Amino acid sequence: MTRLPIYLLLLLALVPAVRAQTESAPQLELSLNRDWGYGGLGGQIQGHFSARVRGPDDLERVVFYLDDQILGEADAPPFKIRFVTDDYSLGEHTLSAVGYTTDGRTLTSNTLHREFVSAQQGWRDTGKMVLPLLGVVFGAMLLAALVAYLGERKRKPLPPGAPRSYGIFGGAVCPKCGRPFSRHWWAPNLLAGKFDRCPHCGRWSIVRAAPPEVLRAAERAELEAAVPLSAPPDETEQWKKDLDDSRYLDE
Repeated sequence: MTRLPIYLLLLLALVPAVRAQTESAPQLELSLNRDWGYGGLGGQIQGHFSARVRGPDDLERVVFYLDDQILGEADAPPFKIRFVTDDYSLGEHTLSAVGYTTDGRTLTSNTLHREFVSAQQGWRDTGKMVLPLLGVVFGAMLLAALVAYLGERKRKPLPPGAPRSYGIFGGAVCPKCGRPFSRHWWAPNLLAGKFDRCPHCGRWSIVRAAPPEVLRAAERAELEAAVPLSAPPDETEQWKKDLDDSRYLDE
């Protein structure tokens, strides 16, 4: 029984803090979305952006502010406006919004701090982030291609016309030697197809996945090209054979 008053005192002491936190919380949620442009670390932005506000159901109008100047208004959901950073001065800016409800209340939003930068700086900072990533990606692709190439050199080639499975990436017909092969998983995808290496002739080309009937026709052509035609007998050898046969006839 003696502990009950202590708990009540603690609860009463927490009520003002909770009330103050509730009263200071923003009544509108302001967010910023990049439509096209640069949005880097540290709040630096450049290009086309959209400012959007979420609020209560009875919200009927929102006024957006850039610093102390009106950026735009929206009187219907979604309460959103678009702007271009190049239309404003470079440097630090503050974005906020004020909303008005149908029953006459005025609501305020949270505040966003952003630094407007030039297009040159945006492209330069984007390059600093993208180029290392591209280097890692292409390095991994080259390493995978090298490993696969070394593995193919140890692998015994299929005999001409042998049935084969082309896998999930499909088969292609080499435009250089005309032989069918399975497209490799590590081959980079380009707009026109995969830039792949033919395991038969070793040459690189852009190849699309061929339909099954084209692959089967290439297999048949491969087999026909591998079967040697019977060569005509040499005339001298044939003359010697005829001469030997004539000796038996004379006897």
